Amino acid sequence: MTIQDFDITVATAQHADFATIICDEMAESAKARGTGIAQRSPEYVANKMLEGKAVIALHKDGTWAGFCYIETWSHGDFVANSGLIVNPIYRKAGLAKAIKHKIFELSRTKYPKAKLFGLTTGLAVMKINSEIGYEPVTYSELTQDEDFWKGCRSCVNYDILMSKDRKNCMCTAMLFDPEAIQKQYEEKMKKITHKATLLERIEAAIKKRMEKMVLFS
Repeated sequence: MTIQDFDITVATAQHADFATIICDEMAESAKARGTGIAQRSPEYVANKMLEGKAVIALHKDGTWAGFCYIETWSHGDFVANSGLIVNPIYRKAGLAKAIKHKIFELSRTKYPKAKLFGLTTGLAVMKINSEIGYEPVTYSELTQDEDFWKGCRSCVNYDILMSKDRKNCMCTAMLFDPEAIQKQYEEKMKKITHKATLLERIEAAIKKRMEKMVLFS
């Protein structure tokens, strides 16, 4: 089984019937890991599909294979790719990575100026996030929208989060800041331009010296 056996696309109303099984698998996965997630109802997940703020993966036979959706916070200044889940029978096929890349592209298209962030306990997700461009950050760099943190109430680790004044918990916080990425790119281009200009000056000086040598020879 390869990634070519699946269709990964932006979810629409025609996928709403998968909402219940997706929510059930999210809960079972969290239970198996011994960690918690912000629980979502089938209605909530279906609404994300209707809004075009979700990505779904289907096997070529039509079976549900994976899912992830977009959350927005602080008036759209922060975006989270939440609820990443893969059907157990299709794991080890590279679906999680493919879905993460697809939802990242969708998020950047819909909210190009927003900071993308995530809270996760999964090492595989952290690795994928790092490949995309996310970096580990402190919780203080995430959205401070109260509605976001209320979503953690259904997590088994909520008491830990609150005992640490929301400064730390079992999850690792990761952030993709487009403005910071752009600045890094501009700095890199400045260095490249500076090196190119310096090389041109050296080449010009060598050429001038050679011309003088020829002139006086």
